[in-house]
Amino acid sequence: MSTQPKTPVKSEARPVQAPHSSDADVDAFLAHLNTLAPLSADGRGRLIFAMDATMSRQPTWDLALGLQADMFRAVKEVGGLDVQLVYFRGFGECRASRFVADTEALKRLMAGIACQGGHTQIGKVFAHALAEHGRAKVNALVFIGDAMEESIDALAEKAGQLGLHGVPIFLFQEGRAPAVEAAYKEFARLSKGAWFRFDRSAAAALAKLLSAVAVFAAGGLPALAARGRPEDLLMIRHLKGGAG
Repeated sequence: MSTQPKTPVKSEARPVQAPHSSDADVDAFLAHLNTLAPLSADGRGRLIFAMDATMSRQPTWDLALGLQADMFRAVKEVGGLDVQLVYFRGFGECRASRFVADTEALKRLMAGIACQGGHTQIGKVFAHALAEHGRAKVNALVFIGDAMEESIDALAEKAGQLGLHGVPIFLFQEGRAPAVEAAYKEFARLSKGAWFRFDRSAAAALAKLLSAVAVFAAGGLPALAARGRPEDLLMIRHLKGGAG
């Protein structure tokens, strides 16, 4: 089951030439992040923050960047958490920063990303999360997107693998495509994570839920229960299967 492709693309996956001047800044930030200090000492949580940057998200990109920046602010407030930014767009382009505690650098990197047409690459994101977890514990994967153009069975298998390894996926869906919703909810179920709607009407609530994801990644369910905000209790219900 899949949605229709958002833009026609060639059958082979290949990098594209960057048409935006901001792409040079993105490259510079990635290079800078790769020179930062090694991963934090044991005891710090690790969160992968992944986003679809294909062209269908362009109309609401500014809103999305604002919400995602709120999440990074929440990470900074929580502390004890290293974050990696992953995004895909264009013809097979999928990039990742290093895990860093400097979320301000990641916010600047994210702000320089421009949407480009192409298919979804959720499978690469899930596979990347599994590979990173194989190197060192990943506490949670956040994914924000609006489409699913890949084999749901293949993605479900990877989501299940993440669940078996204790890496829940928190999926935030932009738009209301039924097939995408069904797929994202299945990935959340299999990974023991949670699914939420991502749209303008829910902006305030989503910023709080993203904050709760950050708290969970840093300290698990006990940290959510200890903070005890309404969004934390809602997240606990989702993680325990009490909401859908």
